[in-house]
Amino acid sequence: MLAMPYPERSIMSQKQQDLLGLGRLEYLQALVTEFQVTESSEAKEQVLANLANFAYDPKNYDYLRQLKVLDLFLDMLTEDNDTLVEFALGGLCNLCLDKVNKDYILEADGVAAVINCLSCSNEETVVSAVTTLMYLTTPQSRQQITALPVVECMLRFSLSANRRLSNLATIFLEDYCSPLQVEEARNLTKHTALGIPLPKN
Repeated sequence: MLAMPYPERSIMSQKQQDLLGLGRLEYLQALVTEFQVTESSEAKEQVLANLANFAYDPKNYDYLRQLKVLDLFLDMLTEDNDTLVEFALGGLCNLCLDKVNKDYILEADGVAAVINCLSCSNEETVVSAVTTLMYLTTPQSRQQITALPVVECMLRFSLSANRRLSNLATIFLEDYCSPLQVEEARNLTKHTALGIPLPKN
């Protein structure tokens, strides 16, 4: 596997900073290439975890866009491998704090892909999905993100034994949904057993 990048120093000349920037891009390119060529599921998981970690740093946003890592993360959301889905969603969750990235994800119909992840059995994936939906909420995307099945799902998540998930779901219901939407979802819950299942511990 590729080694983690060298640590940055706090004081550097502009030339050193430029070289570090070039090195960062080359390193990320090597990760993307390794992900594309390896046939090992374990190697793919490790590389995707590294890319998701790099998505945490705004300094990497331009490089990740240039290397189409956002598309890679979005593509991985439909994989059968739960670990790949978890890491890809974690990467998207980090990236969508940036407006340019958020707009790209929204235009790529990322909301629908993230909503589908609410039905994952992996709790970490579900926590990232709820968080990502909150980050992706705009006046234009709010209707899709607070659709009745999603609100009904959040109501059930708010009862989860997982404190992180229940707290996030409660915040979603209180800050992103209208009282009428929550009431409609409660009525739906009373009359049907259908819906997105709770994730497993």
